[in-house]
Amino acid sequence: MASEKKFVFESLQDRETIRTFLQSLVEGFESGKIKLSTNGDEIELHPEGLLNFTVKARRKENGNKINIKIGWKDSDGNDNPSDKTLNIDT
Repeated sequence: MASEKKFVFESLQDRETIRTFLQSLVEGFESGKIKLSTNGDEIELHPEGLLNFTVKARRKENGNKINIKIGWKDSDGNDNPSDKTLNIDT
């Protein structure tokens, strides 16, 4: 049975700090290694092959939310890419 390890980090940050975190994730996807750590808790992930990518956004009167979810399984080489597209405008 494979062991499960969870990592959770939640805090209030300014836009520039969030941008830096996201840029670090981009660099991790480029290198194939993402290492997250905080207060002695640590996890190392190795994204490869095709990844499942989900974006959800919500706007309410008192708040806004963007959820980005990226997941993958150890690749067996039989994955087929999706033909769906996402546009992000700034």
